[in-house]
Amino acid sequence: MYPEELVAPMRADLTNNGFTELKDTEQVDSTLNDIKGTALLVVNSVCGCAAGSARPGAVNSLTGDKKPDQLYTVFAGQDKDATNQARKHLLPYPPSSPSIGLFKDGELVHFVERHHIEGRTAEMISNHLKEVYNEYC
Repeated sequence: MYPEELVAPMRADLTNNGFTELKDTEQVDSTLNDIKGTALLVVNSVCGCAAGSARPGAVNSLTGDKKPDQLYTVFAGQDKDATNQARKHLLPYPPSSPSIGLFKDGELVHFVERHHIEGRTAEMISNHLKEVYNEYC
C-alpha cells in the first residue's frame, strides 16, 4: 500500500467533487444494498489512467443535464476490504481498477472496465458516461 499522504490528493480528486468514500465492508454493503435511484461508483486507483482519464472523466461527466443521484468511491490497493466488497456488487465483471459502475435502484446497469479507460481521454470517458446517464438517470 502507498502512504496515505501520497494518495490523499488522489482521493480528494473525487471527494472534493461530491463523491463519498466507502472505506469498510459495512459501509459498502449498507450503501450499495440500499440504493434508491441512481448511483455512480468509481473504483479509484493510483495508476496513470486513473489520474489522466478515470477521475477527471467521472468528475466532468457530472456537468451534463442528467447525472446520478449519488456518488461513491472505493480506493483499490488502499482500502482493500472495502474494494473487495464493492467488487462483489460489480459481478459478473472481473476485478478492475480503475473502473466505474452505474447502479439503478440497486442493480448494476453499466460498467466501465479498465480496458475501456486505458488509452482514452478524460473527455472520452466523460462523454461516454453522459450518454449512459441520458439512458439511465
